[in-house]
Amino acid sequence: MPLEQALQRLLEAAAAEPIQACETVSLADGAGRVLAAGLQATSDLPPWPNSAMDGYALATQGWAGQALPISQRVFAGTAPGPLQPGTCARIFTGAPVPDGADCVEMQENVTLLADGRVQFDQPLTPGQNIRPQGQETRLGETVLPAGTRLGPIELGLAATLGHGQLRVRRRPKVAVLSTGDELVEPGQALGPGQIYNSNRRLLISWLQRLGCEVIDVGILADDLALTRQCLEACQQVDLILSTGGVSVGEADFLGQALREGGELSLWKLAIKPGKPLTFGRYLQVPVLGLPGNPASTLVTFALLARPYLLRRLGCQQVAPLRLAVAAGFDWPVAGSRREFLRARLEGDRAVIYPNQSSGVLRSAAWAQGLVEVPEGTTLRVGDSVRFIPLSELLG
Repeated sequence: MPLEQALQRLLEAAAAEPIQACETVSLADGAGRVLAAGLQATSDLPPWPNSAMDGYALATQGWAGQALPISQRVFAGTAPGPLQPGTCARIFTGAPVPDGADCVEMQENVTLLADGRVQFDQPLTPGQNIRPQGQETRLGETVLPAGTRLGPIELGLAATLGHGQLRVRRRPKVAVLSTGDELVEPGQALGPGQIYNSNRRLLISWLQRLGCEVIDVGILADDLALTRQCLEACQQVDLILSTGGVSVGEADFLGQALREGGELSLWKLAIKPGKPLTFGRYLQVPVLGLPGNPASTLVTFALLARPYLLRRLGCQQVAPLRLAVAAGFDWPVAGSRREFLRARLEGDRAVIYPNQSSGVLRSAAWAQGLVEVPEGTTLRVGDSVRFIPLSELLG
C-alpha cells in the first residue's frame, strides 16, 4: 500500500476514536500535552500603549523642535501621570506611555543639555516606538486553539495570556511489546543467536516524549497462544504497539493472531525500510505492529504511529516539515518502493550513511534526518530531494 493511503487510513481510524477524556494541569506540568479547549486572551495585549525603547516620550503636536524639560520618569511596572504640556518623560522599555504623549524617541538620538533639558536630534512622527494597546491580541480572542500541542513557546504564550491552569487531553495509554525468542534485555548475557532488544527502549522513550503513558509488556516469546493471551490482557489501553512478528514467517504470530481472532485493516507498505507493517484490532483495541528491524521500527513509528497518536489527541497538524535540499549523493538504481534514507546535512547538501540496512540503528544516530526518494526515481548529485529533520519527528 502506498504511504499516503496507509497514513490516510490510520488518521481516519484515529479521528473516529479520539481520546476525549480531559484533565486540568498546571502551566508547569503542561509540556507535551494537547489542549482540549482553546485559550483566550484575558485582556488586550499589551493592555496599554507601551514603549518599545529606552528613551523619551513626548507629544509631537505643538512641538517645533525645541528642547524639552523632563517632567517624570516612567519605569516598567509603574503607572505614569499625564504628560505635562511642554515637557517630555524619561521612559524605559515596556513602561506605559503617559496620556498625552504620542511618540517615543530612543535615547541614542537625543542630546542631554547642561540645564537638564532634552534636545531631539531627529525628525519625529506620531506613534514612533510605541507598541499600541492590543497589538498582539484583543480580549477574548482565541490565541491557542484546541488541539494545540504545548511546547516551550506555546507554554510561554499561555503564560502571557495569564492562564495558570490548562485543560488538556488525557495521556494516551500505550502498551509496548517486542516479539522474538532472539531478544534479550540489555545487561543480560547473550546466548547463541540472540541480540539485545533496542526497539523497546527506542519506542518507550519516544512515546514518553510524545506525552504517552507507557505500559511496558516486555518481550513476548514466539508462541501463538501466548500472543493471544498477551493481546487479551491489554484491554485497558488506547493502543497496543508491537515490534516484530508481523510478517508471514512461521514465527510471526502477531499477524496470525490478528488475522484469526481480530481485525486486520492494513498490512504491507510500499516503503523501504518498513514494508511489513500491520494495523488492526483485537477485542476492539487498536493494534499497530511495526517491523522488527531497528531502522524499520524508527521509520514506521515516525511516519505512521506518531501522526496516528497525535490525531487521536485532536492535533490537526501531524505532518512533519519537509525541506527541499540538494542531494550530495548519486542514486543510480530506481527502486520499486519509496525509500527513506538516513542522512545528514553537510553544507547545503544531504549526504547519506554508507550502510542503509534496516538492521543498522547506528545510521539513525549518525543522521540528522531522512531523505525521501520516491519509487521509480534515480538521483544525481545536485538533484533536489526532500529532507525530513529528525527534530520534526522525535518530539
